[in-house]
Amino acid sequence: MDLSNHQADRVKIVFYTDPLCCWSWALYPHWQRFIEQFKDHVTYSYCLGGMIPDWTKYDDPFNSVSRPAQMGPIWMEAQHRTGAKINDMIWSQEDPPSSSYPACIAIKTADLQGFEASELYMQAVWKAVMVDALNISKRDVLLQVARGTSLLHPGILDYDRFVSDYDTIQSRDAFRSDLRQVAYNRIGRFPTLTITKSGKGLIMTGFRPYEALVDAFNHLQQVSKGHPADISID
Repeated sequence: MDLSNHQADRVKIVFYTDPLCCWSWALYPHWQRFIEQFKDHVTYSYCLGGMIPDWTKYDDPFNSVSRPAQMGPIWMEAQHRTGAKINDMIWSQEDPPSSSYPACIAIKTADLQGFEASELYMQAVWKAVMVDALNISKRDVLLQVARGTSLLHPGILDYDRFVSDYDTIQSRDAFRSDLRQVAYNRIGRFPTLTITKSGKGLIMTGFRPYEALVDAFNHLQQVSKGHPADISID
């Protein structure tokens, strides 16, 4: 990012998400395009929501999902509505993902090596489950993804360190911190973006195309400068 722009002048965005959120995966290419376009004007971070602790504790009345087999149609809908490549057949397998917590902890483990490491690893975890239909609730799969990420980006993610750091007190505490942030800000659905500047802010929930992200950014720029906004944000 261009450090000539003072941090206080930037728009701050928090991307609340989860490794098993298909709508987040669908949003991600639009998000990447937006960040590339406005990288000199924003700061951003990710906060992991732990969407599925386990299936005995998960219930989504909004989408009528309380067991793995009911998740497949949601992923199919996300694919049809957004055009994202999503393999919903993972929810028809004998051993579908049992929780998103292990993957959340794994992403926070990568984060111990830096933001870039965690972002690259999160992308790889998403691809593993959404495209390759791998069960990311399993430790061996998460290690496999880490090894692949390390081979592609050897100067960014160290595989041996990842193995030693995974599921330690430090990585678990980092995830717990995210869970507290989600609860404090009452984030109930993923993805959710909170976009703030100069004490002004807005929240965007659910999949949004690139154009909607740009509109939200421009809207907040106008509001933060005290100008009347000419667009509305749902």
